[in-house]
Amino acid sequence: MQTIQEFSQKLSRSISVKIAIIGFLILILLIPTFMIQGLISERQSTRDEVIQEVSDKWGRPQTISGPIMAIPYIDYENRDDALVKVSKTLYVLPEKLDIDGKIIPEIRYRGTYKVIVYQSESHIIGSFQLPEWEALGISTDQISWNKINIFWGITDLRGIQNEVTIKMNNQSYKVEPGTKNQVVAYSGFSSSVTLDPQIKHYEVSLDLYLSGSKNLNFSPVGKTTNVNINSPWSTPSFTGSFLPDDHTIDQNGFKASWTILDLNRNFPQIWQNQTYQLFDAAFGVNLLFPVDEYQKSMRSAKYAILFIALTFLIYLFVEIINKKRIHPIQYLLVSLALLLFYTLLLSLSEQIGFNLAYLISAVAIISLITVYSQSIFKSVRLTRITSISLMILYAFLFAILQMEDYALLFGSIGLFVILGFVMFLSKRINWYGQINGDGQVKES
Repeated sequence: MQTIQEFSQKLSRSISVKIAIIGFLILILLIPTFMIQGLISERQSTRDEVIQEVSDKWGRPQTISGPIMAIPYIDYENRDDALVKVSKTLYVLPEKLDIDGKIIPEIRYRGTYKVIVYQSESHIIGSFQLPEWEALGISTDQISWNKINIFWGITDLRGIQNEVTIKMNNQSYKVEPGTKNQVVAYSGFSSSVTLDPQIKHYEVSLDLYLSGSKNLNFSPVGKTTNVNINSPWSTPSFTGSFLPDDHTIDQNGFKASWTILDLNRNFPQIWQNQTYQLFDAAFGVNLLFPVDEYQKSMRSAKYAILFIALTFLIYLFVEIINKKRIHPIQYLLVSLALLLFYTLLLSLSEQIGFNLAYLISAVAIISLITVYSQSIFKSVRLTRITSISLMILYAFLFAILQMEDYALLFGSIGLFVILGFVMFLSKRINWYGQINGDGQVKES
């Protein structure tokens, strides 16, 4: 019995066994680390569900496509040696499309979650030039001049906030819900107009007040499409098939302008009966929150095992170099405190923002570990070294989280420096030695 006890004591004093125990603890702590990441993903999914729920009631992300002119005409086809009348539709896009818009953002709250919605004001002018009918093989007698439709595609009709009236060559026309033809757009509104065969040029305009959420996009249906958007929102993201030609962003908001040519897109100015997806060429702006606390919380949680390993390394060096003995349970309690940092960060960031939540959580955890370390080391100097080391680690992590383009570079350099410092400290350690009962390392 005494032999087993002596053997157990030798194992507890062996540096190799201590390192093996620490490594085993790190592997076990992978489980709560993944659970924390799962918690962050769950909260993020709940946030997304709240955004979807509010968007469904307020207005979903909107895409405006139009105006588009649909001209019905009668054609004749030879079928079984007989001429048969066939109804066809000619689609004509404007030669020039000018859109001046303003986005007025608003933040809605649902519990602890924030949802960005907006109201937009768009003044749209489309200038049409009717084609040369002879070149298309169509005579003016084949065209139903009193059954022509002009329509707009709108993603979510529930977002329309005003009585929409189309003006064409200074004449007003009412609109009806639905496009009457889903070849180009599944959702929108249209207006029946009558054209004069003698007039080739038509100018169509309307004012559209539209509510939506997250983003507002436009389809470049003009041969030349000019879009100018301004908003007091200071954190936009320009999305879609085209980036703005010119934009300014400051604390007062943003202004952006696009000029898109017909050669930049993958559909023609005039076509007959074919189907083209105009929304695929859409472009616009996405209203972002300045900080996505869930994204940054997830990024920080991915460093959890690295933090635990480096903190264990600090304690191991204190144990070996300064002749202190630390029990595996004490390692475990310190690691649990480090894991608690991420749940504190997640819960606080939902309430007060990420940066302040990070500061409070880091100060709380560093203070807790510092007080606990003092009870272990019984040394102010060693406790201060441990506290400063943790401060450096948390500052290092915060700096990485604030970076986007250079996070990998900065993190790699930082880890290189840390590894070099660890190698420097460990060069005089006899890793095959043992720690005596009084904490001294002796040769094996």
